[in-house]
Amino acid sequence: MPVKDKKEKMDASTEDRIKAAARTVFTRRGYHATKIRDIAAEADINLSLINYYFRSKEKLFQFVMAEVIDKLLNTVAGVLNNEQLSLQQQVEQVADQYITMLLANPDFPLFMVNEIFSGSDELLKGERKNAIFHSHFFKQLGALQKQGKLSIQPLHLLMNIIGFVVMPFLARPLLERQKIVKAGEFKTLMEERKQLIPIWIKGMIK
Repeated sequence: MPVKDKKEKMDASTEDRIKAAARTVFTRRGYHATKIRDIAAEADINLSLINYYFRSKEKLFQFVMAEVIDKLLNTVAGVLNNEQLSLQQQVEQVADQYITMLLANPDFPLFMVNEIFSGSDELLKGERKNAIFHSHFFKQLGALQKQGKLSIQPLHLLMNIIGFVVMPFLARPLLERQKIVKAGEFKTLMEERKQLIPIWIKGMIK
C-alpha cells in the first residue's frame, strides 16, 4: 500500500475513533460536563490528536451532532417525501428503516434527548423542519383530515410513530438491568415492532 493511502486510511480510522468516543461521552455526560481529556481516554488516544483533527470540543460536538441528525432525519425524510409511496407504505418503511438504524446506533436516542433538553434546536433547524412538516406524508394526512377520514391532528400520528420506535431504546438499559428483557431478546422485540407499528398506526386513521 502506498504511504499516502496508508496515512489517509489511518487518518480516517483515527477520526472515526474520536467521533465514536465523543458520541459515547457526550451521550453519557452531556456537552457541558464533557472534557476533551474524557474523549481522549474513551478513544484511548493522545489528547493532542483530538486538537489536531477537530481543534476544539465545540467543533467536535458540531461534527458529531451533524452526523447523528443527518442519519436520523435522512432515514425518515426520504420516505416521508417519496410521492410514489402510499401512506401505509410510508409508515411501514419509516418503522422498518428507523428501527434498523437505531439497532445499529443504539446511543442515538439518548444523545438527541440530552441535546433537546439542553436547549438545542439543531434537530429541526431550517430545511430539516420543512423536510418533515411540509412532507408528502403530512400533505396526505391533511387531505384525509379535510375529507373527514382523519379525526385527529396529523402531528399525533408522527409523534406516535417516533414514540413507538424510540421509547424502547430509551427503556432498554432498565429492561435489561432488571432482566425483564434477556440478552439478545431486545433485537427480536424490535424486529417484531417493525410489523406491529404500521398496524397500530393504521388503527388510528379512521
